[in-house]
Amino acid sequence: MTRLKRALVFGFLHGTEWARAALLSTPRAERLLRPGLEPFLWRIGTWRLWLTVEHARKHVPAYRRFLSEAGDPQVRVRRLVPDFSALPITDKQTYVRRFSTEARCRNGQIPRRGVVIDESSGTSGRPTDWVRGSQERADVRMLLQFDLRQVFGRDPLFIVNAFALGPWATGMAVSMGTVDVAVLKSLGPDISKIETTLRNFGPRYRYLILGYPPFLKQLVDEARIDWSEYHCAAVVGGEGMSEALRKYLLRSFRAVYSSFGAADLEINVAAENDFTIALRRLLAERPELGRSLNLPSHRSLPMVFQYNPLDYFIETSEAGELIISICRVGTTAPKLRYNLHDLGCVVRFREVARALAELNLRPADLSERHLDFPLLFHYGRSDSTVAFYGSKVAPTDVEEVVYSLPELAERVRSFALVAGEDKEANKTLTIAFELAAGAERPADLEATRERFLDRLTEVNQDYREAARFIPPGKEPTLEFHALGEGRFAGYDIRLKRRYVQAEK
Repeated sequence: MTRLKRALVFGFLHGTEWARAALLSTPRAERLLRPGLEPFLWRIGTWRLWLTVEHARKHVPAYRRFLSEAGDPQVRVRRLVPDFSALPITDKQTYVRRFSTEARCRNGQIPRRGVVIDESSGTSGRPTDWVRGSQERADVRMLLQFDLRQVFGRDPLFIVNAFALGPWATGMAVSMGTVDVAVLKSLGPDISKIETTLRNFGPRYRYLILGYPPFLKQLVDEARIDWSEYHCAAVVGGEGMSEALRKYLLRSFRAVYSSFGAADLEINVAAENDFTIALRRLLAERPELGRSLNLPSHRSLPMVFQYNPLDYFIETSEAGELIISICRVGTTAPKLRYNLHDLGCVVRFREVARALAELNLRPADLSERHLDFPLLFHYGRSDSTVAFYGSKVAPTDVEEVVYSLPELAERVRSFALVAGEDKEANKTLTIAFELAAGAERPADLEATRERFLDRLTEVNQDYREAARFIPPGKEPTLEFHALGEGRFAGYDIRLKRRYVQAEK
């Protein structure tokens, strides 16, 4: 590409930034983002990423060195279509922990004002600092509010932020992103405070409670609230959610939506809506839909989200992992081709519409309200499955089983998959359950185990095939622990659950 064409493209992007903000902020955005617009948004998004890469190459010391070590690869452009495949992939190990926080920022320094630093610790307990400048916080706020309007409309909301507060990324970002469009009370994961808030303010408000899925399950189980008296909806984040858990939560909430994000990147990179939820349920009912969409054969049902291609460019690596880039020059510490080590893929909206047509369906048959945005199919962490006799069992499989069996759904607070070997070197798999406060383990453990394994064979095709070859007596076992004891001792409710453990 000639320098003139490149200059024209970059100049166009700088000159139309206001249009992006106007598009996402207008009350009529849903009408504008209808079929036919996505290819244009996708193209502009790739140009925005191209500009961001070149800006980072010039102004971010860590990224400049990272590219230099890889031979200084260039973005290849053909017919105004950028190809980023030559650029090296970044992740926490190869990029974030190799370079200082300052080196990963524009101009090699943290801006002197307007910056918020939050942290993530994941399940390792080793905190990582993330720098957020004023411009990117404004962008995240705009995108979060856009998604809230799409699913909840413009009527007033009373938001209860039940994500962990303090230095943690999600809780901080949720509060900053919603305070100017709703009544906000940031309580963290505290059941008694949420209970008191609902009682004090009463049923005249439309409540939206945001938190991790396990905490919201705990909330509806333990809060002494008659949920039918309140208009409460929920938004979950931080991890995936099975349809069985959604159904369980819907006994108390009017609606339950999930949001996909990461402290490494941003909150709310992609979000559920009525269309994606209906599409996910259709995937479970009609397996041929997944084949028509060329979805990977992970056996588990993926979460399905939509995202704005003007702000995010998402690819899939050869290993099936999501590679995510933030397409904004204004990001203080750019995230470019970043590997979260989550499994998933992207399907363009027009391909989804084509696959639905093969089933004699239209997008409007799933939901009258739908956006012309690409879809993200997310299968969870690439390291979160347990191998057992040739099958892969994931936490989402166990969650689906637990919340579809009443004898477990009512008494289980959390669970873990524990892999190991016996004295004869045979593989073992234990499903450990933490009981809710005051709950007792099922009276007939063997009958419960049989029902659990029967349901697991229905949920997980891998396990269904493997079960034919598992030696008698070597099937997965169940164990139950009192609240906060055994394998669940010392759990910090502010952090994400560790669903996979190794036998000690």
